[in-house]
Amino acid sequence: MTLDGTDRAILALLQEDAGLSHAELGERVGVSAASAWRRIKRLEEGGLIRARVALVDPARAGLTVQVIITVTLRYHGDGQREAFEAWADKRPEVMSCYALTGDKDYVLHVVVEDMAAYDHFLTGDLLHQDYVASASSSIVLREIKYTTALPIGG
Repeated sequence: MTLDGTDRAILALLQEDAGLSHAELGERVGVSAASAWRRIKRLEEGGLIRARVALVDPARAGLTVQVIITVTLRYHGDGQREAFEAWADKRPEVMSCYALTGDKDYVLHVVVEDMAAYDHFLTGDLLHQDYVASASSSIVLREIKYTTALPIGG
């Protein structure tokens, strides 16, 4: 999909505030509300805009523990990878899961209420999966930077 400067500006604004009206977006980027709507529709239909969501503060929602976990699988066949990825996708505590190069196979970002909930997630679930050889956890002390905005420009 080819993006012009107006498309990029719209994307940048939507990443800051997806609740902006078409009229507000159009005014800020110098097009009509109808043109802004058509552009957004095209970006959605093209798959560039995957969703428009509200970002919830984890601590205010009672989710006070964040953990970064690296996971190593026992075996590296397609079935093992598919099983792990399906398991991670189903877990609401797993905010993100990335397949890696190097000596670890995956990294997870997990958010839970407290350490007891994390212990249950780790020892009661993750480490019980047959395809998991090991997991190493790092507890997040504080968040320095968090963004969902891609550096698209605009």
